[in-house]
Amino acid sequence: MAVVTRNWQNYRRLLWTAAAAFAIGGLLANTAGRSGIALIFALAAIAALGAFVVARANRHTITSPSDGTDPSLAILPALAGEIFEQLPDPLMLIDAGGRVLFANKAMRSAVGTDAARKPVSSVLRTPEVLQAIDRTTKTGASSTIEFSVHVPVMRQYQAYITRTEQSPRLTALLLHDMTAIKRSEMARADFVANASHELRTPLAAVSGFIDTLRGHAKDDEKAREQFLDIMSVEAGRMRRLIDDLLSLTRIEQNEHVPPRGAVNVEAVVRSAAAVLAPLAKADHVTVEISADPSLPDVIGEHDELMQLFQNLIHNAIKYGKPSGHVWIKLASVAGAQPVAGRSGSESMLAVSIRDDGEGIPREAISRLTERFYRVDVKRSREKGGTGLGLAIVKHIVNRHRGRLQIDSQPGEGSTFTIYLPSVG
Repeated sequence: MAVVTRNWQNYRRLLWTAAAAFAIGGLLANTAGRSGIALIFALAAIAALGAFVVARANRHTITSPSDGTDPSLAILPALAGEIFEQLPDPLMLIDAGGRVLFANKAMRSAVGTDAARKPVSSVLRTPEVLQAIDRTTKTGASSTIEFSVHVPVMRQYQAYITRTEQSPRLTALLLHDMTAIKRSEMARADFVANASHELRTPLAAVSGFIDTLRGHAKDDEKAREQFLDIMSVEAGRMRRLIDDLLSLTRIEQNEHVPPRGAVNVEAVVRSAAAVLAPLAKADHVTVEISADPSLPDVIGEHDELMQLFQNLIHNAIKYGKPSGHVWIKLASVAGAQPVAGRSGSESMLAVSIRDDGEGIPREAISRLTERFYRVDVKRSREKGGTGLGLAIVKHIVNRHRGRLQIDSQPGEGSTFTIYLPSVG
């Protein structure tokens, strides 16, 4: 009789372990949406089966651990914990007292710290998320909210929060990164609003000249050549605008994904200056490049950095003095002002681009990186500017976890300095 009782107790432990695994899978499926239900339940089934096998080998699988681990985690089999650890979306389990019992790798990466055993309020600093967790923990009502994290770059999440009904009651927080989706929505809205405004003038000009060429000027060869030249200029303006808009949209969509490669910035800067050499020569502008010896590589993407420095050097040539100078200096900087989201002690590479132009009014400096903002609208359009160059520069710098510094005084020229984190 004693043997039968002991066997029944062992099998009851196995059933509770399997039920716990399925319960966790169920609550995650409840929060992950229809697209993730099949995957989550499959994972939970695997976890339950694994728990069953492990429990048969070790009858104490779900007993309270003796190593000081929280007893509430005994319902989470080792295999289930391993599977949850590998889930691509951030996942956190919280006890009834508001303490983090488990956070997977994706969650630790999102919050930037090891959350285990800490109060959830010290790990998550978003009030609406904390309020939703507290409400679900107390009432058991599941909730879904959207929130934003602003450092080191803007990221937008959708949070799913639910609670188990069996004891010990755990609250599960599952995050889904909505940054790319939200950026796409904003990019589409901005494109419609800004592009329609910027394209209206050249389209009206081209349309007007077409009507004129079809009318009284169709036999006037001199007027026809003049109008065709103007139409070519306006068409080129539209092409540049569309190219810049597409480029900016692509960069914004990937801004939250930091680059992983190593780039020789000196080589990139010299290549960008070489590409723009004909433009500098036409304007009789001298471009001088100086670099400290043995500069380290930076963490970055070659093509985006090429675009960044082409935009800045091009601006320096366009808006500097006629027959003037552009000075480019590269230097390794230790102890530079910390970049948000990165250690302040790491080495940075600074690239400064200085012109001898008219300078920029102080009140305009803070707006230079806004889309379509121009200090001098007429001059910018005459020189082929789209109003998007510095917006592209800002988003490339953000993606590279760098910093853009602008110094200018009217009548004394302008200096644009880019700080980029060095490799190692």
